[in-house]
Amino acid sequence: MSKAWVNENARDAAADHDDGADDPRPLPPGTKNHITPQGFDRMQRELQNLLRVERPKIVEIVHWAAGNGDRSENGDYIYGKKRLREIDRRMRFLTKRLEIANVVDASQQKHRDQVFFGATVTYAREDGMENTVTIVGVDETDMGPGRISWVSPVARALLKAREGDLVTLRTPAGLEELEVVSISYPTPDHVT
Repeated sequence: MSKAWVNENARDAAADHDDGADDPRPLPPGTKNHITPQGFDRMQRELQNLLRVERPKIVEIVHWAAGNGDRSENGDYIYGKKRLREIDRRMRFLTKRLEIANVVDASQQKHRDQVFFGATVTYAREDGMENTVTIVGVDETDMGPGRISWVSPVARALLKAREGDLVTLRTPAGLEELEVVSISYPTPDHVT
């Protein structure tokens, strides 16, 4: 038996028992996985696509490539197995995150004068520059510009603030004051 085959099987087994240590966006210990309804739906659609479309396609390619003989130099087989490990890792990640998700609909927020999860906040920096951000779940920050995680330093500084409040942000360069200029939430009939 070739050492390459043994090493490949050991790699596959290790990947199958991955505990999510390579999670690109770990949650702080003891926190909930808050997520918007739109983010939850997007993650569910991605999981279903991987499960029903992507994975079966790659399994078919690997099955075909395995029938072509020597697997140690078979590019379709090697890259197919690698892609399967990536898909399986992503499916495990999505499944775990969806299981612990706490869906928060910001359009139902009753205290609209304060910054909470789902708020869109405009704030001014000390240099007078204004930024507008929407506070979303850890897994939603890649859904568009201006979306920041609720556990990010800026979001943590803004949480519970009201319009006109000055909040302190800790940065590597030191403390910075931010002024909350405006706060808005999606309306129940218009959720983005």
